[in-house]
Amino acid sequence: MAGLLTGRVALITGASQGIGHAVAAAFSTEGAALALCARRAGPLERVAAMLLGQGADVLALPADVGKAADIAALAEAVRRRFGRLHILVNNASLLGPMVPLAEYPPEDWETVLTVNLTGPFLLTRACLSLLRAAGGGSIINISSGVGRAARKGWGAYAVSKFGLEGFTQVLADELREEGIRVNAVNPGGTRTAMRAAAVLGEDPGTLPTPEAITPVFLYLASEASRDVTGKSLDARDWIGRSVG
Repeated sequence: MAGLLTGRVALITGASQGIGHAVAAAFSTEGAALALCARRAGPLERVAAMLLGQGADVLALPADVGKAADIAALAEAVRRRFGRLHILVNNASLLGPMVPLAEYPPEDWETVLTVNLTGPFLLTRACLSLLRAAGGGSIINISSGVGRAARKGWGAYAVSKFGLEGFTQVLADELREEGIRVNAVNPGGTRTAMRAAAVLGEDPGTLPTPEAITPVFLYLASEASRDVTGKSLDARDWIGRSVG
């Protein structure tokens, strides 16, 4: 039986662990072909091998979204393999130091902003022709609660997520007439390595798993959200909900 995403191609960054891995698995279950990228080849290859073993169509591409050359190579590899793209999930990000802004190292500021904000901008721009070749599609940007209401100590990460929310709104308005919708997702506190590094001493058992928050991603990737663009959704609102 066809899934929600049968016949569609999805590119997911930061796919070797956490939310990116969970979204890749959920999309694969619903029939999508996958282009997956992450900085570390080993973990990415393990994820790809697992999905391939389950019958998925997977292209695994080690890439750093903070590097323009890697982004260009990534988009070109997707073009050669699939010729089009229906779904882009800008998930890869860095936490950076959890220190006051007055003490924030400028080099870390630049690195975090490059990966978390400039990277999605450059990758989205590189993939627009592929989305247009598909006749439209869905761009999903991974934001954060601190990208709406910042808190002390979150530094460049919070600033980058505020920027990503603005990027989402501008791009959605610009692409609306082309049938390319652009939305952001705030995962909320989730049981990931990044969350553990950011909130020391928190019991991970009190947090939803990455797998539990995938329904919102399926919704935004599928035709169920064909009229939804320029929005910022909370993943926790979708836990346990069916899509389609």
